[in-house]
Amino acid sequence: MAASVLRSACGPLRLGVACLCRRRPPRSLWARARRLPGPVGSARSVVAASGAGALGSDRYCMELLRNITEAMLCFSQSRFRKYIMFSILFLWKRDYEGYLCSLLLPAGSRSSAFALRAFNVELAQVKDSVSEKTIGLMRMEFWKKTVDDIYCDSPPQQPVALELWKAVKRHNLTKRWLMKIIDEREKNLDDKAYRNIQELENYAENTQSALLYLTLEILGVKDLHADHAASHIGKAQGIVTCLRATPYHGSRRRVFLPMDICMLHGVSQEDFLRKNQDKNVRDVIFDIASQAHLHLKHARSFHKSVPVKAFPAFLQTVALEDYLKKIQRVDFDIFHPSLQQKNTLLPLSLYIQSWRNRY
Repeated sequence: MAASVLRSACGPLRLGVACLCRRRPPRSLWARARRLPGPVGSARSVVAASGAGALGSDRYCMELLRNITEAMLCFSQSRFRKYIMFSILFLWKRDYEGYLCSLLLPAGSRSSAFALRAFNVELAQVKDSVSEKTIGLMRMEFWKKTVDDIYCDSPPQQPVALELWKAVKRHNLTKRWLMKIIDEREKNLDDKAYRNIQELENYAENTQSALLYLTLEILGVKDLHADHAASHIGKAQGIVTCLRATPYHGSRRRVFLPMDICMLHGVSQEDFLRKNQDKNVRDVIFDIASQAHLHLKHARSFHKSVPVKAFPAFLQTVALEDYLKKIQRVDFDIFHPSLQQKNTLLPLSLYIQSWRNRY
């Protein structure tokens, strides 16, 4: 009965009943390898904008991602030394991984990427920074109007908005993706668990994948294979983010993990609130992590077809794979302290992957 419900709920990216029902997960996520159907390619409508920027707004955007002054760029002429220096000083800042990846983009794309990341941070922090949903809705409405104004060439005098305006002007960014991010974040203001893995993937597609589509536009990449890879990487990112945030959400008595998988293993939300480490709880985490791994694997299957120019946009896969390996090492104990620690070697790993032109 539960298996048939799961099959109908999960749609084309269903998890696979045989694997979900295994009472003891295999030690490796690779054991569940299978092919996922590719997403529908996105048609990109280009909207042009023009206008002059404002002093100081670009620095404000970078401050949302790091607290390092612009003058420190002059510390060394070596790109590698600059990158490592920034990385070490930024360990404790928000969107650490996104910041590192943005640093490795081509010089002409970096400021626009920072504007996108800052825009994403502004939206992401609304949910946790407001005490009432009504206030959150008002902030989202502000950003909807801001995006409309940007494409009417009259952005408000707000630093992130001004930088985003310059990015839109410079790269003709598609308005639809910006609005999708806002709309999806707005719907997510409700403190409700995802009903199924498909719902979580849809949220990830409209936020993380949309951000990657925009990053590809910044890099000047318009390619169907790159779009497919971005879709799967974004979904993997959304699933991993949900897993990583589980201890934090639990401390606030909230659980957002897909309910269909929890029900399949007989696990309740209270089990996560109590930090239960039973086998069934680990089975839930195993199934969700496995789906992220499958998306990551499928994204990499496009490696030979994706233009090399697009690879810098996909460096986030390094951090995703790092987390999935760590959670596997602790036998899918989502509350293990090691999962809350940053990988101090991540900057080096990202740099090497960038140098090798891989994702």
